[in-house]
Amino acid sequence: MTENVGDHRRTSRSRIQLAPMEVPKASDVLANELRERILSGEFEENAALPTERELVAQTRMSRSTVREALRILEVQGLVRIKAGRAGGAFVQRPDKEAVANSISLLVRGQQIRLSALLGAREAIEPYCAKLAAQNRTEEDLKALDAANEAIADENGTLADFLQANIDWHMAVANAGRNELLIAFMTALSRTIYTATENERFVDAEVRRVTARAHRSITEAIRKRDPAAAARRMERHMHGYAESIIKVEERTEIPVPGEE
Repeated sequence: MTENVGDHRRTSRSRIQLAPMEVPKASDVLANELRERILSGEFEENAALPTERELVAQTRMSRSTVREALRILEVQGLVRIKAGRAGGAFVQRPDKEAVANSISLLVRGQQIRLSALLGAREAIEPYCAKLAAQNRTEEDLKALDAANEAIADENGTLADFLQANIDWHMAVANAGRNELLIAFMTALSRTIYTATENERFVDAEVRRVTARAHRSITEAIRKRDPAAAARRMERHMHGYAESIIKVEERTEIPVPGEE
């Protein structure tokens, strides 16, 4: 009788199964720990992290694990690595450029089409114009006016026009004082610049219409009229997108990084 009970228990235990378990890499664990301390402010910007030797002693991880963790943080833009006797890993905080680079990589990696880029601008830029009308300074107006002057130059090259166009849109975003929107606009402007660097997409008429629309939006920003600035920007963004659509189907237009 006793043997039968034991056999039954062994049979019951044998049916218990565990799900596969994923054990994180030691370098990921250390990178996560350091990342949280950096983002929480425990390590101030430009502060030196403990040396590799100190991290090895403190964590009891191998030197290769520590180095891999630091490389992860470097790729994420949270530390910069300096070589030499005065070198090491130094803390840096993510900035707008880091966000812009990430968005640019997403656009190229996912082969996002120009239609999606222009659609994102149609959604974002009217609000940027509204914020600009609320928060702009005299310096912001000078930047907008300088860009408008360059855009209106009929003798300028296509590259000159596109750069001035970026300068104007970025001046609007900067005037709004929203760091995340500025980062989005930086990335979107760069990719759209490259995708439309062609006379087929930006002809003389598009340039004239753009110059006129920018002046109108600038005046609304100058007068601190958020509603008018947003409304005029929305109309401008929609018209600009339509002018490009007329050239050829959006699905045929490549974005930066495609061959």
